Amino acid sequence: MNENISAAERLARIQLNAFLYFRADWLERLIQIFGSAQEILRQDAPTLAREANLNPDTAAHLLRDAFAVNPQEEWDKTAALGGHIYVPEDEEYPQSLRNIKEAPIALYVLGKLPADKQACVAMVGTRKITPYGRRVAHKLAGDLTACGVTVVSGLARGIDSECHAAAVRLKKPTVAVIGTGVGRCYPPENRALARAILEYGGAIVSELPFNKPPNAFHFPRRNRIIAGLSQPVVVAEGEIKSGALITAKLALEMGKDVLAVPGPIDSPQSAGPNSLIKDGAGVVTSVADILDYIPQQLRFGLDARYFETPSVTPNKEQDNLSPREREALAAVGDGQASLDQVAEAIGADVPEAAGILFELEVKGFLACENGLYSKSKF
Repeated sequence: MNENISAAERLARIQLNAFLYFRADWLERLIQIFGSAQEILRQDAPTLAREANLNPDTAAHLLRDAFAVNPQEEWDKTAALGGHIYVPEDEEYPQSLRNIKEAPIALYVLGKLPADKQACVAMVGTRKITPYGRRVAHKLAGDLTACGVTVVSGLARGIDSECHAAAVRLKKPTVAVIGTGVGRCYPPENRALARAILEYGGAIVSELPFNKPPNAFHFPRRNRIIAGLSQPVVVAEGEIKSGALITAKLALEMGKDVLAVPGPIDSPQSAGPNSLIKDGAGVVTSVADILDYIPQQLRFGLDARYFETPSVTPNKEQDNLSPREREALAAVGDGQASLDQVAEAIGADVPEAAGILFELEVKGFLACENGLYSKSKF
């Protein structure tokens, strides 16, 4: 960490960072006006409003939010989880984030951030994932990870979770930029996935105070960090008004490349990517299409074989299935079956059957709707 930033100044920036109703570049402007975050916090609300040309209510709100946070507790709680809170002057702060207009003035990090020379690709999409989206996201994220790329996403349900899961299945790093404080996990069912991300050398990142709960307002803010860390940004699935398209818009404003996975024209979850493609986004039909957009200087160490991958479509030949997977597929048949029914039919316990059915979903053989499995139409 940068020793030119005093401990007191670092703690003051953590306090300022708690005011979420200012863009980060506006907070940086305040620091420039007053010379330090500490000096800002020495002002009363009328003086702050007058000197910074702020609305008096805004100045009062800023100070109230800043002093509602105990910065030493924020530091200690983050450290207790093995994490750090970085400011832009720190060597560990990602250069790619320093380059964006709204660089966070404090960044909470659990785990290990990718090196500045590491290729990072954002993969984002809907929470309402379809079997097609699950299959394609898992395949693309897995291929990117196997190639040596770090996949960046948001740990949300759906596409995000699928992308992180593909990386941890390979026991490789992935970066989750979350819409809560690092002291929370949202959605709660992703706790095991979050632990696995850290176990395999990845990172969980947030600009929010340590224990901040989820709020719809937080997620568009975190999307700029996902875009800022990555080049390119890939949208896998999402409706026209999906948050993934906000990430795409932010990426374009940063001068980043945006790619999209085409999907069925009658699927609402493919309307977003299809619209992006119509507007000029790059089309993703294989991992090679994504790798082509990684800057040349970041390609060192990547597996060259993946630059020639012919297609993202998984091979659905049953010859590639394990004996247990074939048994489960036969148990579902041409109708529908529940997890319990499949477990009983193949003589497996429920956790084992759930794992087998998940693999069949990823490979494109089965779809699950309302707890019932049936053969995939795609």
